[in-house]
Amino acid sequence: MTQRIAVLGATGSIGDSTLALLKAHAADYEVYALSGHSRLDKLFDLCQSFQPKRVAVPSAEVDSFAQRLQAAKLDIDVVGGEAGIVDIAQDSQVDTVVAAIVGAAGLPSTLAAAKAGKRILLANKEALVMAGPLMMQAVKDHQATLLPIDSEHNAIFQCLPPVIQQDNTQIHQREHGVRKLWLTASGGPFLHQSYADMQKASVAAAVNHPNWSMGQKISIDSATMMNKGLELIEAAHLFDLPESKIEVVMHPQSIIHSMVEYSDGSVLAQLGSPDMKTPIAHALAYPQRIESAVQPLDLFDLAALEFMRPDLDKFVCLRLAREAMQSGMLATIALNAANEIAVAAFIDEQVKLTDIALINEQTLDNMAQQSLQTPGHIDEVIAIDKIARKVAAAQIQTLLA
Repeated sequence: MTQRIAVLGATGSIGDSTLALLKAHAADYEVYALSGHSRLDKLFDLCQSFQPKRVAVPSAEVDSFAQRLQAAKLDIDVVGGEAGIVDIAQDSQVDTVVAAIVGAAGLPSTLAAAKAGKRILLANKEALVMAGPLMMQAVKDHQATLLPIDSEHNAIFQCLPPVIQQDNTQIHQREHGVRKLWLTASGGPFLHQSYADMQKASVAAAVNHPNWSMGQKISIDSATMMNKGLELIEAAHLFDLPESKIEVVMHPQSIIHSMVEYSDGSVLAQLGSPDMKTPIAHALAYPQRIESAVQPLDLFDLAALEFMRPDLDKFVCLRLAREAMQSGMLATIALNAANEIAVAAFIDEQVKLTDIALINEQTLDNMAQQSLQTPGHIDEVIAIDKIARKVAAAQIQTLLA
């Protein structure tokens, strides 16, 4: 039976990899809906190629985009803004939602998909960073299926027994013997450079990842190790473990994507070429397997696999993420919000790369002094997110003064 897929964030790198797989397996998957935000010419081309039933664009672009589609004789329902994306995420015709919208903007639609009981392929880690307890409860209450397609979380998922894959609370049962999770981190472009080098880094240098082809935001997060910090928080929610049982290890080759350590001394690792089509293909077909067209890993070609402890004096964001997870939901919301504002300021060349961690830490300190209640609803999450963004923006203005 053909699966109908909604790709939210279709014009990004995850969208590219997903759509390449869907095209290669067109007999099994139908592209039912797409969404895009800024690259609307690319989204239009995708509409021509895949002819989805629905497409979501920014609210101000609905009429003009609909006219372009009509002129091209494409009969596609065009919806606008966050409400339109949410409507697609919970559309009764959609079987699987690929949640690939970057940042906090992806939270409402991902939560809507969970509440609609969908099969969710999760690339938007911010949904769990900001609202992990709400997301995981919605998945449970509405019998949704949540499959991670971040390479690290997908690797851990693959290394866990099926009973834990299907019910994460089973991870606590002694008979399964899970002792610790290991998240691998490439270290990005500054692994072997000094803090002083990071202080002088240009945007071009920060996005020049040695192993992965990713979007600008996630590449900069990789350079500061904030991406790994967000993944740490995401893993804690996905696999129902405290952050103290999740270790981060530097592995510059990006061949081992993550590991699970067991009580009998076994460490199970998932290996593969650094290509996002592998975890996406795994989640698309789970529990079966499909061809991904990824270059097979040649073990004879591997010179060495290196592992080292992360330098928390250089990669301050990783330390901040662990501390935020220890503090709770208010802190993780604030950290994600501050980081998005700080990264945008770095891209605009207002602040230095190393200022991102400073802005994040100052925002966390400021938010900790405010009398805020832990949110129990998405509207409260978004309200706290907005407060933290204002605090972070004020910190940037102080730096510029």
